[in-house]
Amino acid sequence: MMGFDQFLSSPEMEILIITHRDIFQSAANSDSRFSDDYANLTAIIRLDKQDMKKAGIKEGDLVAIKNNSGKVVVKALQSTYEEPHSGTAYMVNGPWVNALVSAETSGTGVPAFKYIEAKMERSKESSITSFE
Repeated sequence: MMGFDQFLSSPEMEILIITHRDIFQSAANSDSRFSDDYANLTAIIRLDKQDMKKAGIKEGDLVAIKNNSGKVVVKALQSTYEEPHSGTAYMVNGPWVNALVSAETSGTGVPAFKYIEAKMERSKESSITSFE
C-alpha cells in the first residue's frame, strides 16, 4: 500500500559531501565491483539526523543528489557520528559519488574528490541509480 507522503514534495537542501574509504566497501569491491554487496555499501549517503528530519527523509529512503556535474539516486542513512554536522554528509568513494565530481581541476590535474557541493531531496524514483 502506498503512503500519501510519497506525493508530497520534499524540500531541496544544499549539502557538502565528504568522501571517505570504508573497509567493508573495499572488501566487497575486491570480490566484485558489480556485485549487490558493493552497491549496498557504496550507493548510500550518511546524513545528520536533524538534516534528515528537516528534509522529511527517513532511514532507508532514496534521495536524489545533483550538482552541475551529475545526478544520482542513493539510499539515505543516518550518520554514525555522534556530533551534529548539519549541512555535511558522508559518502564512501565509488561510482555514485564520482558522478558528482567536477571535471574542473583548477590547473592541478586532479579533481576535487573530497568536498562536493550538491543539492539533495527525497527521490521520486523507486531505485538507486544503476551502475551502468
